Amino acid sequence: MVVLVTANFALPALHPLLWSAIGYASVAAILGGVHLHRPRRRAPWYLLAGAVACFITGDLAADVLTRLLHRSGFPSVADGFYLTMYVLIAAALAWLYRLGVVRRDPAGLFDAITLTAGLGLLSYIFLIRPYVDNPGMSPLDRSISIAYPLADIVVLLVGARLIASVRFNTAVALLAVGGVGLLASDVGYGLSQLSGDWATGGPIDIGWAAFYALWGGAALHPSMRQLTEPQVQRAGDERLGRLLLLGLSLFIAPVVLFVEMRGGQVRDAVAIAAVSALLSGLVLLRLGRAVRAQRLTVQRERRLRSAGAALLMATDEGAVLDTVRDAVADLLPAGRAHAVALGPALGERVSMPYTSSLDPALAEALGEFEVTLCCPLALADGRAAERALYVAAGEVGLVGLTDAAQILATQAAMALERIALGEEIGRRNSEAYFRTLVLNTTDVILIVAADDLVQYASPSAQVLFGTDLVGTALPDAFAAGGVAEVARRLQEVRTGGADRPGDDLQVTGADGRPALVEATFRDLRDEPTVRGVVVTLRDVTERSRLQAELYQRATFDALTGLPNREVFLTRVQEAVASGAETGATVGVLIVELDDFKVVNDTFGHGAGDALLVAVGQRLTEALRAVDGSYGAAGTVARLGGDEFAALVRRAGTPADVERVAERVLQSFKPPFELAHGTVTATASIGVATTAEAESAQDLLRHADLAVYVAKDAGRDRWRRYESSLHSAVVERHKLRADLDRAIADEAFLLHFQPIVTLADDRTRGFEALVRWNHPTRGPVPPDEFISVAEESGLIVPLGGWVLSNAIKSAAQWRISYPDEEIYVSVNVSARQFRTPDFAQWVLAEIDRMGLPPGGLLLEMTESLLLHDDGEVTAELEALRQAGVRIAIDDFGTGFSSLSYLRRLPVDVLKLDKSFIDTVVSSAEQHAVVDMIVQLARILKLQVVAEGIETGAERELLKSMGCDHGQGYLFSRPLSYGDASEWLSDDASGSQRGGRTAA
Repeated sequence: MVVLVTANFALPALHPLLWSAIGYASVAAILGGVHLHRPRRRAPWYLLAGAVACFITGDLAADVLTRLLHRSGFPSVADGFYLTMYVLIAAALAWLYRLGVVRRDPAGLFDAITLTAGLGLLSYIFLIRPYVDNPGMSPLDRSISIAYPLADIVVLLVGARLIASVRFNTAVALLAVGGVGLLASDVGYGLSQLSGDWATGGPIDIGWAAFYALWGGAALHPSMRQLTEPQVQRAGDERLGRLLLLGLSLFIAPVVLFVEMRGGQVRDAVAIAAVSALLSGLVLLRLGRAVRAQRLTVQRERRLRSAGAALLMATDEGAVLDTVRDAVADLLPAGRAHAVALGPALGERVSMPYTSSLDPALAEALGEFEVTLCCPLALADGRAAERALYVAAGEVGLVGLTDAAQILATQAAMALERIALGEEIGRRNSEAYFRTLVLNTTDVILIVAADDLVQYASPSAQVLFGTDLVGTALPDAFAAGGVAEVARRLQEVRTGGADRPGDDLQVTGADGRPALVEATFRDLRDEPTVRGVVVTLRDVTERSRLQAELYQRATFDALTGLPNREVFLTRVQEAVASGAETGATVGVLIVELDDFKVVNDTFGHGAGDALLVAVGQRLTEALRAVDGSYGAAGTVARLGGDEFAALVRRAGTPADVERVAERVLQSFKPPFELAHGTVTATASIGVATTAEAESAQDLLRHADLAVYVAKDAGRDRWRRYESSLHSAVVERHKLRADLDRAIADEAFLLHFQPIVTLADDRTRGFEALVRWNHPTRGPVPPDEFISVAEESGLIVPLGGWVLSNAIKSAAQWRISYPDEEIYVSVNVSARQFRTPDFAQWVLAEIDRMGLPPGGLLLEMTESLLLHDDGEVTAELEALRQAGVRIAIDDFGTGFSSLSYLRRLPVDVLKLDKSFIDTVVSSAEQHAVVDMIVQLARILKLQVVAEGIETGAERELLKSMGCDHGQGYLFSRPLSYGDASEWLSDDASGSQRGGRTAA
């Protein structure tokens, strides 16, 4: 702009272009300054930019009219732009004054009006009255001409008020000088117009050029933000320059009157009188305002004295804050919303920060006020204030409260200091107590000198280290891995940095064993009583051990040491995420042991736990063996009970995961050698891959469904999840619900398959078999719903119903055919047998039905009978002593520990159908069956062969000495009515053929 101004005066021919560039450059500078510095309020600066734009646009319009169009530039559209400029300037300066948080200075307003009135009188005499008295001007011309000096007076008034009220800085100085340049050029222009010697490009343009340049510079200077920022200013003493300026203003009217009187004619008597009256009124108002201010000051001092007295009685910080709150409420105008709080100091000076810039907790306590008055709690001894009094309220209210709030903060600081000193006295009176604490604390307290040698050590150092460490270099007291860490932390605190604790440090304890310590370092070299770095050591060995143990318990199975479900799920999630990025297939295997309860029941829970540990090891070895062949072996985890899981990462295809499942299944073929004996175990495996699932949760859920199906399919196999499995599982759950309802409604039937003597085909008894005719499915195979009942626990009420009705049927046959001594054989599940007081319930039931105990044969599996705990044996003995007989069902298909038969309370062996099917065709099977029959005869046990279907099988078994048999050769299961008819035919000696159930 300086270059443009210089060129403007050097090149008059280019004046329109260069002058316009000067003006619009000023507009650009103001807008650029607003964008650059982002003041609190931008609108006043935009108004200033608009005023400058109007001014230069008016100049441009006047140049176009006069130079290009050769028309008169007055009056014209240019005057509209000029006058609009004055309105915008007055609004902008007034807005800047109202926005800034300034001191409450009504005297400044009176002084500004005084100065403006005096200068306005001169403006009237030299600039306005000539136009008023000019008869050659039209009303419009006269009005516009008068409007210019009047506008200058208004701008002078607003500008003087702003300058008198805000804190003086570079931006204010630039605005003031630029405004003076504008007013000076306006006055010069008016006078030259009256004299008729106005010409463009003269010295008068210098003031306007300064106006453009300085106002643009004011916007670009960083201090422009201070005009709208909250600031604190205190009323100072009256300055000599200001008083002289006001005095000169007061003498303007008398001097003008004197000059006109000396000229022989007083032409401006009215104006002189009006200005004199105005100035006299302003003097009176200022005096009255001073009296009122003095009265308010007295009232404020009285309230501050009252607050000071109340603070003397305060005993804690809460009481101090309550007193300050009451005092602030009295000092502010009645009903004025406000908030008071104590917080950390922002500096040593009173400031007015934005509430939002404070600490979040402090800002929340102060509410939604935009600005807050911060008064540091200065101490009398000159120490830096650490805390401050914060008062939030409206900006105008805070301005008037500044001085009083600072006095109140000083009083509060003295009260808090007094309270702190009282507490310090109390602490010093308890010095012996604290000394005792230090000397007896379990923490080790060390003072380390500049050369890293320990100068002082508390007695607890002897307990931890076995020595007092005095004279020892502190780093040497730690294990090799911690020496560098200790040296680093010593260096950091000595250079003014904060202590950054790392991991726990290891030392050698007094007993020679390693110990972990938690260390803190604090630089107290400036404390006369310490003069060193204080190091506090706390023995955390036990805590660290407990933390490690808790972590182990939280993430690993306590029995097998394998990860638990939470860890496994996390690793599956990581593998799925990695597989989604690389395109690899991720698989999950759920492995459940088959008949694990049999191991617990047979060998005890100790053997079961040992088997679980062995299974975990074998699964880990199996996955390690296939690592790299079909993918990357992942985590093996125990999910709970006898359920394990394995993760296969980065497999090529789902078929690779299936191969892993096959290898895992094959790993169960070798028996497990346990301390309790050799155990053969099988497993059912459910397989799921990311080919059917998108998340870890889906993988686990699908694998659970698949293992459920594998168990249902016969166990000792694996199944991969398919969408159809879900329907099958849902169907099985529905079957369980229907079974539950059927048990409640007793919607079952009992069929009876005859048990005959092979020697004469005479009926000795019946095996009770439960049948279920589903209302919509029709007959449901027993293998299907019995397995569901076993899994769900419904076998207990179902078995109770079967046993009760079988006893009832046998009792009725005993009454109808007393000579036959028919018995009924009933299968009892292990879960049913282990219900409390089962033996007593059975005996009570046969007694209630009137059936002799010998009329009941209970069939039980080997796994239950081979359990040698005292509870099972006692229950069986109670039943046998009462006359109830016990049979081993499906003998030869379970553990077949024949050595147990001698001591177990057993009466009957029931050979499984799988032996009978090949007894004729297989010499080996013939030998096995013959051996079992002969052993039973030696042990005086009856043998019942199941599933006899041909005469050859019957004759062969009969020749071996087998006592009884049952099967389709004799009869299929019969309804109760058909079984009764069967007994009738048997009693009468009638010829019978094979029958089917009704």
